[in-house]
Amino acid sequence: MPIYRTKLKIFSGNANRALAEEIAEYLGVSVGAASVSKFSDGEIQVKINESVRGADIFVIQPTCYPANDHIMELLILVDALRRASAKRITAVIPYYGYARQDRKTRARDPITAKLIANILTASGANRVVTMDLHAGQIQGFFDIPVDHLPGVPIIAEYFLNKGLENPVVVSPDLGGVTRARDLAERIGAPIAIIDKRRPEPNVAEVMHIIGDVKGKSVIMIDDIIDTAGTITMGAEALLERGAKEVYACCTHPVLSGPAVERLKKSPIKEVVVTNTIPLPPEKNFDKIKVLSVAPLLGEAIIRIHEDLSVSKLFDT
Repeated sequence: MPIYRTKLKIFSGNANRALAEEIAEYLGVSVGAASVSKFSDGEIQVKINESVRGADIFVIQPTCYPANDHIMELLILVDALRRASAKRITAVIPYYGYARQDRKTRARDPITAKLIANILTASGANRVVTMDLHAGQIQGFFDIPVDHLPGVPIIAEYFLNKGLENPVVVSPDLGGVTRARDLAERIGAPIAIIDKRRPEPNVAEVMHIIGDVKGKSVIMIDDIIDTAGTITMGAEALLERGAKEVYACCTHPVLSGPAVERLKKSPIKEVVVTNTIPLPPEKNFDKIKVLSVAPLLGEAIIRIHEDLSVSKLFDT
């Protein structure tokens, strides 16, 4: 039986309309009637074309490229819904842009991830749902509740069904060990770590590999694949150390700059990603496998709407 709740409404900006429609279908509702367009001078125009008074609203909007436009769409949607007397507004941000600007690494650096949190709260959002923040402590940048959903269970289910022989999960850097261990435990595999030095942003240099990968099917996991330098260099290093084959996976396929060409030319057998960020046709090449996060986000929305525990989704 489809789920039908008159007070639960889904709205979407232009960032990932397909995901919003998939979530709405899972919930048994329709995406709310709203238009998000631009005036001739480039300013964003939002029109809410149905009553939202007293409703529990979920706005689906990853802040992916072009990040600034999509952030403004989200802020203006939330403001419009608040002014239209919505009871509660939850910003569902599958990919949280600016998450990598979460601390000062040099003098006079901004902390943009915190700035975005402040602006979103000021716009009228009552709650945030997001997936695989680059830094988990960003949850603390908000003064409203944040539900932080992991992408690992979706990826783990895919690889369990794939039935790889002798798998090993590899973290492409020391910071991703917790994520790699989570995946390894879910699929019953050991882990290894690539120890690398990054001389400047978007430039990675592989140093050495900690752990045994010889003769094994390697699954490299990260939260984001951006320019794909880390992943492709890591794959080459792993094969040089005797790995049988290399798979790469991540939650957020940013795939900017030379990423697609690098992945196409790389020895990586398959790149497994989710649809937190929509992939245009030019980025959806034959090595890419896209998994849907719609059922996970749909279940989280049901639980939030019904005041149930979201963490119970991930009890193992």
